[in-house]
Amino acid sequence: MPTTFLRSAFTWLVYLLLAFFAFYINILGPVTPYLKAELSLSYTVGSLHYTAFALGILLVGLGGHLVIERLGRWRSLWLGALGISAGAVLLIVGRSPVVTVGACLLMGTVGSLILIIVPSALTDLHQGRATQALSEANMMASLFALTSPLLVGWFAPLPGGWRLVLGLAALLPLGLRLLTGRVEVPPEQAVPQAAGLGGRRLPLLFWVYWLALVLGVAAEFCMLSWSADFLNKRLQLAPNLAAQAVSLFLLGMILGRLAGSRMLGRFSARQMVTGSALLGAAGFMLFWLSGSALLGLAGLFVTGLGIASLYPMTLSLAMHSARENTVTAAARTTLASGIAILALPLTLGRLADAYGIQSAYGVVLVLLLGAAGVIAAAGRGQLRSGKRKR
Repeated sequence: MPTTFLRSAFTWLVYLLLAFFAFYINILGPVTPYLKAELSLSYTVGSLHYTAFALGILLVGLGGHLVIERLGRWRSLWLGALGISAGAVLLIVGRSPVVTVGACLLMGTVGSLILIIVPSALTDLHQGRATQALSEANMMASLFALTSPLLVGWFAPLPGGWRLVLGLAALLPLGLRLLTGRVEVPPEQAVPQAAGLGGRRLPLLFWVYWLALVLGVAAEFCMLSWSADFLNKRLQLAPNLAAQAVSLFLLGMILGRLAGSRMLGRFSARQMVTGSALLGAAGFMLFWLSGSALLGLAGLFVTGLGIASLYPMTLSLAMHSARENTVTAAARTTLASGIAILALPLTLGRLADAYGIQSAYGVVLVLLLGAAGVIAAAGRGQLRSGKRKR
């Protein structure tokens, strides 16, 4: 393992494009209450924006690796960025849920190519330092995500409102393309194809981590999709302040990922994930059960601090368990994200319509404790990589 972690131009480019993706998927939460009010949507229909985005992620998780194998990483990266920008434009001009939900489907379907390329390319490029690279990539993604609720809240009273934020951000890929030109792209590993969903079959241990990814991502996006509405309805914060308050969750995620990358030398990734899930569960209980705005916001921050390490470190564990087939493994981890974002925010929205947002939000606690349990089981050595194949 090299003593110095060297970041190439390609490393920085994929960091920034992952951050671009994160900005848009995270802006849907603060924007949804405005869409809900402007278009007179129910919780369930409002949830369809995240659901459509997630459906796109799921589709890419099933077949995106075939697109990347055909076009290559370089073209696929820019195709993903273009898809997000085009979807943002549709979301800006849309005046019916058919158009706005379709815009989210476009962003998720094409933009999620970035989600496959980033972990596979960073794993191939940085090898033994891939965990650090993935943690840094996700920390930068969290930094961009942090700005989305702040910008929505700041721009909401201005002419153009939240739509102006989406339009300006959509220009980022153009700026990056002009600045970077052509950079050296790490070669993809040659993988013999097998029957099934594509690529060599993945070890059982990979699928254990895959399940933990589903639970962790589901908890994260339940917080992102409905915490602004929860703060508005439960703690009586004004809509623009509730949208901005989501940044506390994202700030907690940034600090948690920064601390997590520094603590990897002292604790294993499995220990970090288990501890993070339990910390997130404790913070969530404070957020969920408190009737005080101050305590609720403190709980929101601690929840972000705990959830922070779940995705990047579980992703690293999954990729490490399938090092001989990183492209297919990355596609399947993208599938995990798609399933989580597709199912849980919509389920939470339907539960909120039926029982109220307060009762519905209890599902997040179940998800976090479930993720901790799955990782703890894997850490006890009950399942071994490579002996059984899916």
